[in-house]
Amino acid sequence: TKVVLKDISISYYYGAKIGVIGENGAGKSSLFKIFAGIDKDYTGETKLLPGYSMGYLEQEPYLEPGKTVLEVVKEGVKPITDLLEEFDKVNEAFGDPDADFDKLCARQAEIQEKLDAADAWNLDANLELAMDALRCPPGDQVVDVLSGGERRRVALCRLLLQKPDILLLDEPTNNLDIYHATQMMRMVRRLCDELGKTVI
Repeated sequence: TKVVLKDISISYYYGAKIGVIGENGAGKSSLFKIFAGIDKDYTGETKLLPGYSMGYLEQEPYLEPGKTVLEVVKEGVKPITDLLEEFDKVNEAFGDPDADFDKLCARQAEIQEKLDAADAWNLDANLELAMDALRCPPGDQVVDVLSGGERRRVALCRLLLQKPDILLLDEPTNNLDIYHATQMMRMVRRLCDELGKTVI
């Protein structure tokens, strides 16, 4: 085994833009995996203040084979799509003559309040806007045939829709042409400057 990180300490203000620089094999990806909570095999500790969330974009993001671009992007809003499905099931349950209508009405109101707060009724339009902003391939395109750069843009779109407070981007411009790499860096600046996100 090879020690790649030893006696390191890092802390930062939220909303910061932080670059991690090092040669291949220096431990950059290992550091990111520790931050993201993926790699548990280390000595030391990481702390994230309560109420904050972290999202991680890997160098080679995993996209489930056979899925379309839209299906992968929707994974980023799974809590909302789950609520929409439950809302439909509750509405269907009203057709059962033996249903507990008081209970169904209460649950329907509870779900609708959450859906309203999440702007769920405009979900399809919001997904389309997010995909267009990142120049994702068409929504019905199967991810198996995407290039490396396209896969990263789709994975980043999925990640951003989760709205994490801290973004860990492992070589975010890898496999991107100059145009898309420039767009990526502009987006990173906007995330920090306008939305207060921390990007590492």
